[in-house]
Amino acid sequence: MGVKSFDEHYDRLKKLRRNMYMGGEKIDRTDERLAGQLLVIKETYDRAHDPDWQDLCTATSHLTGEKINRFTHIHQSTDDLLNKQQMTRLLCHRVGGCIMRCGASRT
Repeated sequence: MGVKSFDEHYDRLKKLRRNMYMGGEKIDRTDERLAGQLLVIKETYDRAHDPDWQDLCTATSHLTGEKINRFTHIHQSTDDLLNKQQMTRLLCHRVGGCIMRCGASRT
């Protein structure tokens, strides 16, 4: 499967049923009011494809041996955890706040 692009992620979001609410209205995950959050999430996908960031934003899956986004990597060592922490901090600085990819999120 490898490292997904934001476009692949976005296409998947468009297929999900509407089950989120904003202002009492049921919306889908691509609602224009979520555009800011989606741009932040896009940054996390784009950096995984950026040669200057790939070492930090990707990891090798212990299950498949493929390069994957570090957000989907199951930590195998202390170094894995430190790399994820460093990646998260640098991405937060890059976007000026939250990167919308907390541990509870499966995006």
